[in-house]
Amino acid sequence: MFMVQRELPNDPSSISYFLGCISQGKGIAIDVHLDDIQWFITQAEERGVEISYVIDTHVHADHYSGGKALSARTGAEYMLHESSQASFEFVALKDQQSIHAGNVELKILHTPGHTLDSICLLGTDHTRGANPWFLLSQHTLFVGSVGRPDLRGREEEMGACLYDSIHNKLLTLDSHIEILPGAKAGSACGAGISGKPTSTIGFEKLNNPIFKLSKAEFVAEVTANLPPYPARMAEIMKANSTD
Repeated sequence: MFMVQRELPNDPSSISYFLGCISQGKGIAIDVHLDDIQWFITQAEERGVEISYVIDTHVHADHYSGGKALSARTGAEYMLHESSQASFEFVALKDQQSIHAGNVELKILHTPGHTLDSICLLGTDHTRGANPWFLLSQHTLFVGSVGRPDLRGREEEMGACLYDSIHNKLLTLDSHIEILPGAKAGSACGAGISGKPTSTIGFEKLNNPIFKLSKAEFVAEVTANLPPYPARMAEIMKANSTD
């Protein structure tokens, strides 16, 4: 298995990932920025793999997605969760579905809260063993924080969804699971994100104070401490969800 994390210089808003299986020549691109398409193509060429799948973990509000364009360039399937409000054609992902790229398996966890269509990806490298070892938590769960629930309004309702997604799906995972988030400190998609780049489920359960709160307290906390909206948010969300 290979995995490459991609951050645009001086942009904390979103972290992209490229991972896959060199022995079987398959790759998966996740949360691609529009300005970063060639980087993914170059990474695939250098490793001798084809990009088989392109996944957006939700309709983004903080950057222009390059997912559709990369799919068109490479012939890869472009994927969003089935609940996505995108008006164009995409391959619909379902909760608990698994995507395979050679020896790499990603299990889809539908985690509404940041957006209705938000997903996390639970990863297994079958060359090492049958058990998952990492979670691409993207904009649902950050290190030391969680995603903001107010991008489309209804923030209290979405905050409650976020609580359920985190407590019922993510914090039930084995404590050794490594958390690889979709943003770092300074992102507009969550408040109070730690400068620590990665974490584990066990560490966050022990040390993230927001997980000690009741559901009502959690919703009050995540709706009271919201960063400013991303610049050009409405424009970006429209571009990412329409042809």
